[in-house]
Amino acid sequence: MANLKIDGLGVALITPFKEDLFIDYEALGNIIEHIIKGGVDYIVVLGTTAETPTLTLEEKNELAGFVNRKVNGRLPLVLGIGGNNTASVVNDILTRNLEGYSAILSVAPYYNKPTQEGLYLHFASIVEASPLPILLYNVPGRTGVNLSPRTTLRLAALSDKFCGVKEASGDLTQAKEIIDGAPSHFHVLSGNDSDTAALMKVGSSGVISVLANAFPEKMKKIVDLCKEGKFDEAMENQKKLNTLIGSLFEDGNPAGIKAMLHHLGMAENFLRLPLVPVSKNLESKIKKEISLLTDG
Repeated sequence: MANLKIDGLGVALITPFKEDLFIDYEALGNIIEHIIKGGVDYIVVLGTTAETPTLTLEEKNELAGFVNRKVNGRLPLVLGIGGNNTASVVNDILTRNLEGYSAILSVAPYYNKPTQEGLYLHFASIVEASPLPILLYNVPGRTGVNLSPRTTLRLAALSDKFCGVKEASGDLTQAKEIIDGAPSHFHVLSGNDSDTAALMKVGSSGVISVLANAFPEKMKKIVDLCKEGKFDEAMENQKKLNTLIGSLFEDGNPAGIKAMLHHLGMAENFLRLPLVPVSKNLESKIKKEISLLTDG
């Protein structure tokens, strides 16, 4: 467990909904088969892209169990469990059914804006309680607080149960500082599709991708080229996707990827409030970009 290696292409799995806003398990199963066929290395369940804040605990448990049964050991699974109440997160980890999961993705506490010492003690409490390795998740654009390189490396040194960090700050200098200072068991993963090639060039281990829900093969090609040291070619492939990736996040995530999957006939375009579908203009733009990509 301590030597768990999470690298390559991960997918931040969406939660498709029907028109009545119940989970569409048929669509979810089809998406899972699609991304496995596309060559992904692991799947992240119940992260930001899954609209986790609007899922009940019962739905989270049902969804996690469904994905485990559907994947059936074919790929490693990472389960998102996080929050801004440390005691509650610890209790959640201790009481959830973790069968089939290899690690836990835990986001930095949001809204209450802890200090770096508070962040350190929060994650130290979580890793002590967890039976699984912990993958840190730094996404200051959503949480309002940045998990600094110093705190990240301090946690990496605390326990080899910290297997890495999903670094979504968009700050390449910060990511490079973590990469350069990290122990061998600790992996830095890009949390932004658009940073994949740039971060892998400076030593990151891969990406947890949103776009790979729809186009796993294209993201896998970028990751594999980087692993082969073909960074110029990877950058060229990255450039071809960056306009589409930008559109994915223009009206927020996962609104963009749901619009894309709907256009591809893989899921309905429904989100739970307070999230709403992308604007009609952006939807048309996404359709056009997909056509250009697939025709090319």
